[in-house]
Amino acid sequence: MKRILSFIFAIFLFNSCTTEEIVEVRENFFEASAFEIVLDFTPQNDYSFVEPYGFEVLPSDVTLVYISWEVDNGQDVWRLVPQTVIFEDGNDLVYNYDFTQNDVRFFLEGSNLDILGPEWTEAQAFRVVVVPAQNVGRGGDFESVDYSDLEAVMEAYNISEFPKR
Repeated sequence: MKRILSFIFAIFLFNSCTTEEIVEVRENFFEASAFEIVLDFTPQNDYSFVEPYGFEVLPSDVTLVYISWEVDNGQDVWRLVPQTVIFEDGNDLVYNYDFTQNDVRFFLEGSNLDILGPEWTEAQAFRVVVVPAQNVGRGGDFESVDYSDLEAVMEAYNISEFPKR
């Protein structure tokens, strides 16, 4: 009888720990922060622009940047940066970014940026999502997120809007 009670107690204890771990993971979910910004890249700003986040970013967080690439049936199509364009004359253009804990820098790279038309440099819309690294590797929704798909990221991190800057 003592063995049976010990066995039942062990199962109860094991189940309690498992339940607490699941609750702890849900309670420690960190929301992603996001914003949208429209930029003009010019020779005067060296085809580069730095934007402070305006919210706390931890050293372990990861920044993702998406560019409004085209409009399809009235809907913006967003692509994960970097994005490369190869022109017919052999010149190239890369929309790129880097980030720190304090800001994100958007910049253009290419073989001859000075010949780009305004459709490539003016009013370029970007969406920035700061993904908390604490969520990575937790299983569930975060393991299956396709980070190249802005809609999937928005759904996984409950992002319903991008405040405009």
